[in-house]
Amino acid sequence: MPLRLEIKRKLAQRSERVKSVDLHPTEPWILASLYSGSVCIWDYQTQTMAKSFEVTELPVRSAKFIARKQWVVAGADDMFIRVYNYNTMDKVKVFEAHTDYIRCVAVHPTLPYVLSSSDDMLIKLWDWEKGWMCTQIFEGHTHYVMQVTFNPKDTNTFASASLDRTIKIWNLGSPDPNFTLDAHFKGVNCVDYFTGGDRPYLITGSDDHTAKVWDYQTKSCVQTLEGHTHNVSTVCFHPELPIIITGSEDGTVRIWHATTYRLENTLNYGLERVWAVGYSRGSRRVVIGYDEGTIMIKLGREVPVASMDSSGKIIWAKHNEIQTVNIKTVGADYEVTDGERLPLAVKELGSCDLYPQSLKHNRNGRFVVVCGDGEYIIYTALAWRNRSFGSALEVVWSSEGEYAVRESTSRIKIFSKNFQEKRSIRPTFSAERIFGGALLAMCSNDFICFYDWAECRLIRRIDVNVKNLYWADSGDLLTIASDSSFYILKYNGDIVSSYLESGNSGDEQGVEDAFEMLHEINERVRTGIWVGDCFIYNNASGRLNYCVGGEVTTMFHLDRPMYLLGYLASQSRVYLIDKEFNVMGYTLLLSLIEYKTLVMRGDLDRASDVLQSIPKEHHNSVARFLESRGMPDDALKVATDPNYKFDLAVQLERLDIAKEIAVEVQSESKWKQLGKLAMSTGKLDMAEECLSQAMDLSGLLLIYSALGDAEGIAKLASLAKEQGKNNVAFLCLFLLGKLEDCLQLLVDSNRIPEAALMARSYLPSKVSEIVAIWKKDLIKVNPKAAESLADPEEYSNLFEDWQVALAVESNTTQNRGSYLPAEEYPIHAEKLNVNLVEAFKNMQVDEAGFPLENGDLGHEACFQVSDEIGEEDGQEAVEVVANESTDGDVLVNGNNGDEEYVLTPRG
Repeated sequence: MPLRLEIKRKLAQRSERVKSVDLHPTEPWILASLYSGSVCIWDYQTQTMAKSFEVTELPVRSAKFIARKQWVVAGADDMFIRVYNYNTMDKVKVFEAHTDYIRCVAVHPTLPYVLSSSDDMLIKLWDWEKGWMCTQIFEGHTHYVMQVTFNPKDTNTFASASLDRTIKIWNLGSPDPNFTLDAHFKGVNCVDYFTGGDRPYLITGSDDHTAKVWDYQTKSCVQTLEGHTHNVSTVCFHPELPIIITGSEDGTVRIWHATTYRLENTLNYGLERVWAVGYSRGSRRVVIGYDEGTIMIKLGREVPVASMDSSGKIIWAKHNEIQTVNIKTVGADYEVTDGERLPLAVKELGSCDLYPQSLKHNRNGRFVVVCGDGEYIIYTALAWRNRSFGSALEVVWSSEGEYAVRESTSRIKIFSKNFQEKRSIRPTFSAERIFGGALLAMCSNDFICFYDWAECRLIRRIDVNVKNLYWADSGDLLTIASDSSFYILKYNGDIVSSYLESGNSGDEQGVEDAFEMLHEINERVRTGIWVGDCFIYNNASGRLNYCVGGEVTTMFHLDRPMYLLGYLASQSRVYLIDKEFNVMGYTLLLSLIEYKTLVMRGDLDRASDVLQSIPKEHHNSVARFLESRGMPDDALKVATDPNYKFDLAVQLERLDIAKEIAVEVQSESKWKQLGKLAMSTGKLDMAEECLSQAMDLSGLLLIYSALGDAEGIAKLASLAKEQGKNNVAFLCLFLLGKLEDCLQLLVDSNRIPEAALMARSYLPSKVSEIVAIWKKDLIKVNPKAAESLADPEEYSNLFEDWQVALAVESNTTQNRGSYLPAEEYPIHAEKLNVNLVEAFKNMQVDEAGFPLENGDLGHEACFQVSDEIGEEDGQEAVEVVANESTDGDVLVNGNNGDEEYVLTPRG
């Protein structure tokens, strides 16, 4: 049976002929050396060229990363080896290495050595810590030496392939080969060592169109791989998968099973001849170099083959080796941090006769089923003894210990707990996957069908494209995961039982009420498990979430792809594993899950009892859950975080609680927020206190001005001055009628032009003084402009209605210190936009002395007539008619006479 490896193309870049490729061990980089003489570094994540080196005008036949030095080493047809720093792009070293084309360079995995092989039939060893000195020459081949490679299991030895049809095995420090294999009928182009397990194998590729697997201990040929129709140019044992990869000048890449040697797949991307294949340990990526470019593929999925039982014992497969660890062996004295790799002691459990692609415990953890190579084997979990085996594409367990085997898309078999076949099923559709649990599920590409385990009767068909299926232990909750979302369903087992017992055969859709859809969540599930009524999963965005009653809560953010193993209630921790088999735990309280479940069910009394067992540090999580359920009052009672509790109190307008928190925290933003809320709810005393604490001067100005609180505005003016808030201070002084102070504030703030304009409008008697200051300041910048400023004492004719303005100022000064109460605002609202000068010139007043139409000169608009004068006395005349008041004074009362008077204030 085939391996069924999923093959995805991850990068395709056209270029000149590619002669060698290499993968960086940590960066997302592909190194390609070209026949045109350059070396490129492609970034396979961004699909762009990251760096490029113009090496020579002749072909560069081999280039490798030296990651520990941040170098690239390249050998070319000009017989030179060049070394570059790929970070700085600097050339580290250039030296002539051979007397003919350099075919290959190989980097020692730990020592500072580089091997080079050449058409001069020599192999040379270079030591970069000795200035790239040639420390040894290996002679013996009688034709071009096409490739050299170190043995990963014994890095003191290496193999060389030559067109003299031989493979030679050498030891560093010895001039003569250990032995020679007469490998092929024609020249040998390539050689690679087997990296996994204990087999002492290497593989060679030749111009005789074959690849051969050799046992270098017995020096015998184990297998000949036939099928290519042209020279085999590159070969490799994949370091992570049980496959051999061969590339040929026939344009194809062939993938062979490393154990059975059967052909698994043939790849042809139409880029002409294949020259090189590159790989990296710990990765399933493979790079292929062609005549016309570079292709990178990813083989299989990187999900670790691992399973955990309910007691915390984990079994995993590394290649064919089976290992076990026990989470409970981590001592109680070791403080486990969330997300920290657990220091687990790995034990060898045994080996597997097939290559494991999946591994899963049954419900009680006694047995483990391993699938791979189209077969399955069931082992005892403790002793790793074979209990059953057979052909299978996949095997799934039932909740009761039975299991189902999918032999093909058209045959499924069900076995009892005693490993005896009970039933064979031929579904009416192509069964692409099966799932176990409370029911047996079979999937096509477009729908899923559920069957009971006992008689395989159809329970329900659901039209959905299923990626994975997760059952709760109770058997009444189910998650169906698709490519873009997941659905939580309730299984109504009683309804199904009643329906089947009544003798109904059902229709092609099954029992209509078998499932009830509870929730749909638009997230992609990577892996998931049920803990009680809580579904825990990690998504494609790297978040570890749990879902209770349709409400999703993020537990942690994961920094790399991880896969859920299970949950240990005794430790209140959920465990995950990454592709390097590192196990990490994250805290998730069972009591927290139980509480949320009870709230969702409406059982608040029991939920309240459970709340007592939840540690205080988790109460905020509870509070946020309650808030999301529309229970902010309960959330406020539970919350412990002051910031969150304050937000809830503000939301509920519980100002007393919010004030207590503000006093405790002493946060300016909180005082301001609370002050605005108190103002909006009419609690002005609290608002004033809060805004004072927050030093929100603008808010205080709003309150005091709205209340007509002159004393408050006076205090605010002083405070604003101290705080340097000149705009607020100015407004306060202006509201108080302290115009002289306003003027001085503008001068002190160096806003002299504005001071001059204000004096012209409100204090004309101060204009001359301000103009003098303005001139003094302006002359430093522009003497001509300073000279052009006019002083009304010298040029009164330039200032319209100047004498009237002085008179208005003189007669209104006494009223600036009196403040009308706020309740009289409606009486005076229409008099806000008065032009006092025009009102004075066109005076008509009511009985109380207020202008009737053209403005208001103050509460007591009374003037006494003194000397008669004419315009010839140098003063602007004002026409009035004098009338005597009750106390004998003459009052201004109109403008219909011919006499001219100078007006002065009443005594």
